[in-house]
Amino acid sequence: MKIKAILFDIDGTLVDSNDMHVIAWEEAFAGIGATFDRQVIHDQIGKGTDMLVPTLLPDLDDDAVEALGDAHGDIFKAKFLERAQPFPEAHDLLARAHAAGQKVVLASSASAPELEHYLDLLDARDLVSETTSADDVANTKPAPDIFATALSKVTPLGPDEVLVVGDTPYDIEAAAKCGIAAVGLRSGKFPDAVLLKAGAIAIYDDVAALLADYDVSPLAR
Repeated sequence: MKIKAILFDIDGTLVDSNDMHVIAWEEAFAGIGATFDRQVIHDQIGKGTDMLVPTLLPDLDDDAVEALGDAHGDIFKAKFLERAQPFPEAHDLLARAHAAGQKVVLASSASAPELEHYLDLLDARDLVSETTSADDVANTKPAPDIFATALSKVTPLGPDEVLVVGDTPYDIEAAAKCGIAAVGLRSGKFPDAVLLKAGAIAIYDDVAALLADYDVSPLAR
């Protein structure tokens, strides 16, 4: 069935920010005396606070988890948000989908204020039909909530008329829980084997590579 809507992740997919989030989390954890190798933190990027923190610090209570998430958000906003840049041709990929008559949806585990910033950074307000952020759902990726909410916003489209583009296994797993296929991008620095194990139906280096291959990619199905 023809793909009529594309749900795009943002961090690591459209915007080169994953490494910045790793450092922000590292600083947030250091604030409570917790230390992790950066690779360990990176391997959790793509999740929101509610999923990331309990994976690394399972004994923290809900208030402590929320406090850590707030600390990470404050650090990221203060040090990195204005420095984060779109990947080359990110805007052009969104414009290509929009020109094809496909609904363009941003569906991210980022906070609502970050998502609003990225809409302007990507010059995408005229291209994006709907958005979903961590602030809209009870649980972030790899729970299905973000993509399920996004899917509800493009009703009456069904899961087989929608495709997800993301850079982490958590994007792909969350999509699968909604019955949505997903394309993986290497720009988030996750190995192909990890993306394929999560269920990616295709893998591209980045948004520029996906755009170059658009007409024969799953997006044009």
